[in-house]
Amino acid sequence: MQGSSDQQAYDRGTTIFSPDGRLYQVEYAREAVGQGAPVVGVRGEDSVVLAAHAPERSPLAADGDTEKVSAVDDHVAVAGAGHAADTRQLVDLARRRAQRERVRYGERAPVDELATVVADHLQEYTQTGGARPYGTALLVAGHDDDPGLVEIDPSGATRSWRADAVGRGASDAVETFEAGYGPALGADDALALAVDGLSAAVDEVTVGAIDATLVTADGTQRVGEDRLRAAGAGAS
Repeated sequence: MQGSSDQQAYDRGTTIFSPDGRLYQVEYAREAVGQGAPVVGVRGEDSVVLAAHAPERSPLAADGDTEKVSAVDDHVAVAGAGHAADTRQLVDLARRRAQRERVRYGERAPVDELATVVADHLQEYTQTGGARPYGTALLVAGHDDDPGLVEIDPSGATRSWRADAVGRGASDAVETFEAGYGPALGADDALALAVDGLSAAVDEVTVGAIDATLVTADGTQRVGEDRLRAAGAGAS
């Protein structure tokens, strides 16, 4: 009984390490990410693509903003898998930081710096009593002098990738990327690989269920349905 009681203490406490060094609440946050609609990112030679699965809603649902990929600044976009409300809060945090950089210094915030600010905020919630970790993982795509793609884990850990996926079916998408990635992908090739990865993560994905954004030196650009079809996405 004592062992069971100790286990429950580690399980409930957001700030208590288990004897084997685990934070159970962070692991539960990762489980929430694994249940979320998949998001993929592919870094090309001069661009980065973010593509997210946006399942089609009931025809009774009112039209509204169903963006899964959000522009943070004119050179950065973010998408998350997991709890949508948690993702929204982190996107707002990144936008505020980007705006502050422009107001104070008249310059764009570096992509890595924005990712670090968000990651530090996530990490703080792994050691704050009375709060839970954020149940979302983010992919941050941006273009400073070169394109970049950063994953932010619910623990606050960050890592840069050439191609990556988070959410349900992420491992299948990563396998597709490992087989198809090349060092000199153009924008259209990067988009096609992102669509292939999303198709691997989701059994059937249609054009209408993909939200994709392309980030280049010229800024962020939503990818239209015609371009998604050309990249190999199924019909709506």
